[in-house]
Amino acid sequence: MNTYSHMDWAMNQDICQVNIIHEDRIAKAKEQLPQLKNVTQIASIYKLLGDPTRLRIMLALNASEMCVCDLAALLETTPSAISHQLRLLRTAGLVHARKEGKIVYYNLEELSAQGLLREGLLYLETI
Repeated sequence: MNTYSHMDWAMNQDICQVNIIHEDRIAKAKEQLPQLKNVTQIASIYKLLGDPTRLRIMLALNASEMCVCDLAALLETTPSAISHQLRLLRTAGLVHARKEGKIVYYNLEELSAQGLLREGLLYLETI
């Protein structure tokens, strides 16, 4: 009779008890698996969004176009901290800027960034 402690069972419940390769499932997944460089790019975007400040900036810009000073006031931080985060988001293509006189306004790249935020918010509603 096999007796497992709770810890042993928890550690072993996610491991197959036999080694069987399901070639059909592997082939199907392989067809749909993006190239490694694309997966790496997606991971970089998720890494950027993993920072609460950057995510809050994105959510704020989803509501309205804002300048660095507006974002700093909203998020109760310094303009230089916001500027640094915006530079990272801009490099990733998630936000863009437009200059009006002496003020630089930021907003989301419409389709890509808004879609990411929408999907994230929808996911939260399901859990």
